[in-house]
Amino acid sequence: MSDSGRGKGRLVADRRYPARKAPAKPGTTPSKTVKTAKTGGMRRKTTRPRRARNPVVAFFLGIFGFFFGLAWRIVWRVTAVIALVIGLAVAYTYTTVPELSTLLDGRAQGSVTLTDRDGTVFAWRGDQFGGTVTADSVSPYLRDAVIATEDRRFFMHPGVDPVGIASAIRINLREGRGPLQGHGGSTITQQTAKLLCLGREYDATEWENEAEYVGDCRQTSLARKAKEALYAVAMEIKFTKKDILSIYLNRAYLGAGAYGAEAAAQRYFSKPASALNPAESAMIAGLLTAPSSLAPTSDIERSRNRAATVIGLMQNQGYLTDAKADEARSSPAVLSEAAEARAGGYYADWVMDTIPDFASVESRQDVQIRTTLDQRLQKAAEDAMNVIFNEKVREGSAAQAAIVVMSADGAVRAMVGGRKTGVSGVFNRATQAKRQTGSAFKPFIYATALELGYGPFDTVVDEPLCMNIPGSGQWCPQNYTKEYKGRVTLTDALKESLNIPAIKISEDVGRDLVSRVADQFGINSALNDTPAMALGTSEASLLEMTGAYAGILNGGSSVRPYGLIELRIKGDPDPMIGAGGGIGERVINEKAAKELIYMMEKVISEGTGRRARLEGRAAAGKTGTTQAARDAWFLGFTADYVAGVWMGNDDNTPLTGVTGGGLPADIWREVMVRVNDGIEPKPLPMIVPEPPAPQVVAQPQPQQTQPRPQPQQQQRRTDPVENFVNQLLRDILGGN
Repeated sequence: MSDSGRGKGRLVADRRYPARKAPAKPGTTPSKTVKTAKTGGMRRKTTRPRRARNPVVAFFLGIFGFFFGLAWRIVWRVTAVIALVIGLAVAYTYTTVPELSTLLDGRAQGSVTLTDRDGTVFAWRGDQFGGTVTADSVSPYLRDAVIATEDRRFFMHPGVDPVGIASAIRINLREGRGPLQGHGGSTITQQTAKLLCLGREYDATEWENEAEYVGDCRQTSLARKAKEALYAVAMEIKFTKKDILSIYLNRAYLGAGAYGAEAAAQRYFSKPASALNPAESAMIAGLLTAPSSLAPTSDIERSRNRAATVIGLMQNQGYLTDAKADEARSSPAVLSEAAEARAGGYYADWVMDTIPDFASVESRQDVQIRTTLDQRLQKAAEDAMNVIFNEKVREGSAAQAAIVVMSADGAVRAMVGGRKTGVSGVFNRATQAKRQTGSAFKPFIYATALELGYGPFDTVVDEPLCMNIPGSGQWCPQNYTKEYKGRVTLTDALKESLNIPAIKISEDVGRDLVSRVADQFGINSALNDTPAMALGTSEASLLEMTGAYAGILNGGSSVRPYGLIELRIKGDPDPMIGAGGGIGERVINEKAAKELIYMMEKVISEGTGRRARLEGRAAAGKTGTTQAARDAWFLGFTADYVAGVWMGNDDNTPLTGVTGGGLPADIWREVMVRVNDGIEPKPLPMIVPEPPAPQVVAQPQPQQTQPRPQPQQQQRRTDPVENFVNQLLRDILGGN
């Protein structure tokens, strides 16, 4: 077909030579000639005339451009240098970060776990560490609670969270604080870096003590924060997120001496960290904010309120369903029986004071101690204390009291060191207070007399007495009632706690012998070498006195009160230390001890200790009241247990209306009723002597310089074997 047709242009040849340009008119700019895209031909493009720029504006724009360009060149170079320095710092820090296995146990000291006589844990001391856990081995509720509470963006940031920091600064400014005061915006990784003290270990040669070291690790200065950030980034490079969370769960302090999730779970709930439910997990996670003040053993309600807040965070972030959250709120965490009881605080403190230094918390070892504590008896003593002070002590009284319960071999079964029970780390009046013993000392006078041959029915005259004391002049003691009974048996003198007969017997047998007997029975405190010693003017602790009475019950042998059965380093099969006390040397013969028990039984059944009588159970004991009633005592025993009670004011001011036969006897009775509950009554190991022909003990004349008469010993029996051994020792060692 022909390609000619309508609409086509005429055919012309291309212009071989460019057209001559017309000369431009004055005042106009020449137009540009451009080639069109469609036809490939040339077309002329016209432009608007360019306006001249204001020279002032141009000047300032030029200056701005110069400085902006200069600043930009400086900024990106400085930024590059800073990035390089930070990179090098992170790389160096990376090389200093220890391996994961060495970072899990972060205690400053060792731990001591105390168990009772049955092996049940009742107290902890030092830094507790229950064992290594991982983010996968703990309860998922605990892991989620920690993240929801401490760092909700934990899995999203590289160790430092700019969003969190900005949020913290905004909150601080809104609350009227400085931008870096209050909320810190620290991530879990940064907190872990702080717990690790940036990899700097404790060095005893560099720090005065560990407290100073820990204080340095907890600094919050800008420089410290910068170092924490570097260390956190290095940790993020070296470890996985779960590794970092594992270190944190093992290192974090969670109150009550517990370091790490496992220790906290055992301390508060007596279960492993893997078995925690949502409520328990929320309570432990809530402690991270303020572990000491929020610890459930200190304030359970405050701890539960904090746990409720954590449950809300877990719910809002999707870690708990609404049903699980409601269940956790309606059934808050409950402390274990051991944590709730807080048993034996005074007792645990005393045991810790008796162990050697190489096994204490400062030894940095994990130590397990099995003790003689009986938690049933401990509760009995605490309940008795509370009953008497709640029901019989006037409101506002500052009087204090202490209780010790032990077996006849000196094994301490319970101890209360003050009227406030369930506490620890406070003044223990059972062991630390040295107070005058008053008439509670008199049994040792009569023990000496019985050992020398006196009998319970020997007599002495109770009458007014004055003695010349060298350096002090005349001394005229009186009975408590200021009345005199005339001739009385030794049993009646002890039963009625008469002072004059006690002084006469003490002077007659010799104060040196009385002091020796008391010392051998366990009263190690220095005794006054004056006639007033018979009235208990010397001081002793309640633990000493109770141990001395235990020696009477066991038949006359000394005892050393003890609470330690065995001590072992955790993980070692063999104990390092065995029992720390028990029955020692014989002090008086068994017959004398049994006669003394008979005399002391009369104190409770007929004498000054009648308020301590036990229904259907034989008991023996002795009251004690010091001058002006500054101290009141009651000590005694049944066939199974010995108990001692002291009452007084810490400032040594007189008690009001209190004697040893009053409130202390009431406390003792309440203790013994509970202690002996469920135990079949047994007779006391005593001898009921036949009344012999009466003997008169001559009144001593200490003001004269005549030699002291020797006591009558008609009832003392000689032992030929003992005489032979004594004679042999005298021949070998010499002397009398």
